[in-house]
Amino acid sequence: MMFLEVTQTLFLAFLKFTIPLFLITLLFSLPLGLLISFASMSKIKWISRTMQIIVWIVRGVPLMLLVIILYNGPGLLFNGFIFSRDPYFDALIPISIAFIINYSCYFSEIFRGGIESISKGQYEAGQVLGLTKSQTFFKVVLVQVVKKILPATSNEVMTLIKDTALANITGTFAELIKTAKDYSSSEGLIWPLFYTAVFYLAAVGIFTLLFKYFEKKLSYFKA
Repeated sequence: MMFLEVTQTLFLAFLKFTIPLFLITLLFSLPLGLLISFASMSKIKWISRTMQIIVWIVRGVPLMLLVIILYNGPGLLFNGFIFSRDPYFDALIPISIAFIINYSCYFSEIFRGGIESISKGQYEAGQVLGLTKSQTFFKVVLVQVVKKILPATSNEVMTLIKDTALANITGTFAELIKTAKDYSSSEGLIWPLFYTAVFYLAAVGIFTLLFKYFEKKLSYFKA
């Protein structure tokens, strides 16, 4: 009976806290990462240099520290400032912002590497066909970039699934690990902490199969 109760509680925490944090981060960090990669490759020196420095700083700062700063910082700096009147969103918003900032910088480097790996001949071919620069990028270059960056992107997505556990550092965001720790302290049970691995492994397994499917669908780019 205890096993079923713990399973249900952990599953609900996974759905209510872990999955929303994961999806919000992925939804916003991917397009933001693409924009940052464009800025990093800009021909305007001050824009590219500034963005490269920002990316370097964000990638060099531990995600846990970023979460602590954005979760506690606004309240300390602005006299008890909160993002909303709902405790759930008051925790989810700053934590999500920290994750989005961190992962958008990592994704930007993946995008930049993929874009720069495409030969200039692809752009020239697009011009010959009468395509504009934007048409060449989105219809010719981008699909090849997606194929090249898929393995690295899948690794980051797997890491993101597990990194959501860092949100428990706030002590109020009851994601999977935090819920298991609460069981350990209140019921004297240690096995729920180990049991959380099942949920992470299941999520990673699903996305592993999903990315393998996408790689197979894009295999027509192989010589």
